[in-house]
Amino acid sequence: LAKIRNSVQGVPGAKIAIAQEASGPPVQKEISLEMAGDNVDTLVNTGIRLKKYIEKQNIQGIEGLVPDVQADKPEVIFDVDRERANREAINTTQIGREIQAAVLGWETSKFRDQNDDYKIMLRYKVDQRYNVDMLKNLRIQYRDMSMGGAIRSVPLSSFADIKYENTFGLIKRKNQKRLVTISSNILSGHNEQAVVEEVKKAAADFSAPNGVTVKFAGAQEEQAETGMFLLGALGVSFLLIFLILVIQFNSIGKSLIIFIEILFSVIGVLLGFAFWKMEFSIVMSGVGIIALAGIVVRNGILLVEFTDLLREKGLPIFDAIVEAGKTRMTPVILTASATILGLIPLAIGLNIDFTTLFRDLNPHIYLGGDSTAFWGPLAWTMIFGLGFATFLTLIMVPVMYLLSERIKNRLRKWRGLPINTGVAPKSVDQLLEAEI
Repeated sequence: LAKIRNSVQGVPGAKIAIAQEASGPPVQKEISLEMAGDNVDTLVNTGIRLKKYIEKQNIQGIEGLVPDVQADKPEVIFDVDRERANREAINTTQIGREIQAAVLGWETSKFRDQNDDYKIMLRYKVDQRYNVDMLKNLRIQYRDMSMGGAIRSVPLSSFADIKYENTFGLIKRKNQKRLVTISSNILSGHNEQAVVEEVKKAAADFSAPNGVTVKFAGAQEEQAETGMFLLGALGVSFLLIFLILVIQFNSIGKSLIIFIEILFSVIGVLLGFAFWKMEFSIVMSGVGIIALAGIVVRNGILLVEFTDLLREKGLPIFDAIVEAGKTRMTPVILTASATILGLIPLAIGLNIDFTTLFRDLNPHIYLGGDSTAFWGPLAWTMIFGLGFATFLTLIMVPVMYLLSERIKNRLRKWRGLPINTGVAPKSVDQLLEAEI
């Protein structure tokens, strides 16, 4: 990108933007400033002033701000003198139809084959429809009813003048307001968020005229909307997980103990990205956190459920917690390790060409690729979160379970209720042997 960008600089009369091929749905550029108002000329002038103002700030990383409105597009205007045309009994509809038929063509019929229909267009020859002088002599035929319905032919130049002016190429509207946008890509090697924040700060200090509003849009606005959607989805998923846990254990305290694991996993995600200095993707990392929330609670469910099972058999609270941690440690670590190891090829972008593998016994193994930029943040989010949460689950869940039971016993003692300590009729080994 850098080599191509340097090789095409300085082309007279050309506005060139170099960007990477975008896969998926179309998205706006990283920097996009929208100016909305009613007067197009004011919007265009404001866009020119804002472009020069931001360029004076010397913000590094901006490829080049380009407005989306072409203000110098040449235009040929046929200025019709309506009074003269009315004297000839000709209206503007007739004039417009004749000019359209001459320049763009008029559909006379259709040709149909087995696959599709093709329009048959009737229009002037190339040397005629692109010659303004010949268009000036374009003859308008009509039936003059004041002369008994006689057919007359009058040249266009007798009641229309030709003007050459400049106009706008395209006028966009948003929320019933005319809109002008100046946008730019961010050069590779620069932090996108940092460059955007500097441009936002510069745009906030810019003084726009009355009736013109300047708004920062583009990829950052879409990213903020996506973040809000993922935040709502995360809240709904948390609520559903918590309701299922309450229904399963019939206890809010035990459900909160397991639910706190999700907080541990999010902390692990943030610590992992910060330690390895990776870029945090709002979309894919957000999806990874939502998926991670449903995985990490499984380990807590294993510990809490087995602890309750041992307590129902008559074990004391402390012994039941210790035995549950010892027994469930192996499946918790194995399942988490298997998930992490399965995500590593996706995180590092391991690519194998199976066609050449079976044909030439050469798999062409390489790391990286375009897919890593998309799936990498999702995989690393789940790896960091699951690894951190699994380690803390084996320590924090038993501790919080014991603390919650002690708090409940104090509340029972304060209310004068019997304390639930559990009585062990047998040792732990004897109890497990009897269960088997």
